[in-house]
Amino acid sequence: MTATESVRECDVVVLGVGPGGEYAARKLAEAGLDVVGVDRGLVGGECPFWGCTPSKLMVRPSDLVAEVHRADRLAGDARIRPDWSLVAARIREANHDWSDHQHVEPLEHAGVRIVRGHGRLDGPGTVRVELDGATTVLRTTRGVLVNTGTEPMRPPIDGLADTPYWTNREAMKVTEVPDRLVVLGGGPNGLELATVFARFGARVTLLEAADRVAAQEEPEAGELLARILRDEGVDVRAGAEVERVDHDGEFHLRVGGEVLDADQLLVVTGRRNNLTDIGLETVGLDPEAETIDVDGHLRAGERLWAVGDITGKGAFTHVSRYQAAGAVADILGHDGPPADYGAVSRVVFSDPELAAVGLTEQQARDAGLSVRVGLAQVEKSARGWLHGPGTTGLVKVVEDADRGVLVGATVVAPYGGEVVGMLVTAVHGEVPVSRLRTMHYAYPTFHRTIEAALKRLA
Repeated sequence: MTATESVRECDVVVLGVGPGGEYAARKLAEAGLDVVGVDRGLVGGECPFWGCTPSKLMVRPSDLVAEVHRADRLAGDARIRPDWSLVAARIREANHDWSDHQHVEPLEHAGVRIVRGHGRLDGPGTVRVELDGATTVLRTTRGVLVNTGTEPMRPPIDGLADTPYWTNREAMKVTEVPDRLVVLGGGPNGLELATVFARFGARVTLLEAADRVAAQEEPEAGELLARILRDEGVDVRAGAEVERVDHDGEFHLRVGGEVLDADQLLVVTGRRNNLTDIGLETVGLDPEAETIDVDGHLRAGERLWAVGDITGKGAFTHVSRYQAAGAVADILGHDGPPADYGAVSRVVFSDPELAAVGLTEQQARDAGLSVRVGLAQVEKSARGWLHGPGTTGLVKVVEDADRGVLVGATVVAPYGGEVVGMLVTAVHGEVPVSRLRTMHYAYPTFHRTIEAALKRLA
């Protein structure tokens, strides 16, 4: 041990204090364990500072802007002058100007010690933390829980690395909306942010390399959202391969023989798991692996647990926290059921919202299931008509016909993230379709469209 190296003993180290790690650290400390949380970034992780929370603080006011524009067909003349400064100020207020004291203080109150720096596994139950030339060696009696999260992925496009493009992190700190914005990536982040910036005055082009936006979801959902975005003035281009990016004060993107000019480029083409240089090889794991394999109790090895995006079970805050609860139970020696990912839900906060659970139709067919599907349009429901001109959406349900239960469902509708709730219960609980068809559906509601989709199963 050198003069700049110190050793600490504890029960558990949480390496990476994102949503799952934060939850686990607090619960383990409250159970009486000596817990140390290690992070080189902000405690709380991506979600509260650059992801879920600030992006939804953008989505809410952008939806209000759209509602005002719709008012003339339902309530009378209404006008709005969108003011981005209000959005930017609310984001800065919510995350305390990108300060993590609101996350650190409750953890410390529960008894968690926070150690800043880059943490690496150093054999079973041990973590080495480096910061400014000093090393802290943390030795545990119980083990280590890893929750190192993700970072934005940069696609291999010529010239891109030499330009001042935005990722979601820069986008969350924007104080002025650019006149011309290209959004590269038609997944959840791209769909949400393209909508937001377009409604606040940017001329937006959305480029997606796949053959449709929301490519991981049902094709009907992606096609519908693309049509809605185009109706709002967004230039949506699927199957668009960017060959090169240059910057000379403006961005110039070479796409299929055409050059697109923009004031700003937002790249949201995916995330990369933070597994590089965290010492996986010291605990018998592959340091080049894209994910950490875990069992049903989130065990990844000897005195080692992992939760969150790095497990490959769903890149969602709610999955990370769900896994954290399972890992905490296992660390404390409590019996509990293994993790179940058969009904993972997800929501894109587009307008209307895209929400889904379980398998898509194609995934169900690829799994060899005997598939029946039912599809119904929201605009043909009573609530869709009452909601007003322009309301559109769909409900698609996917049944395993051999078992008579739903294995997946998709909703595109106003408040779709709330509508999908009963479908999550149906998939998770394996509620027989025969029971779902005979239950009451409140009139007039958006979720009543589920009844229509169930009747169309074929």
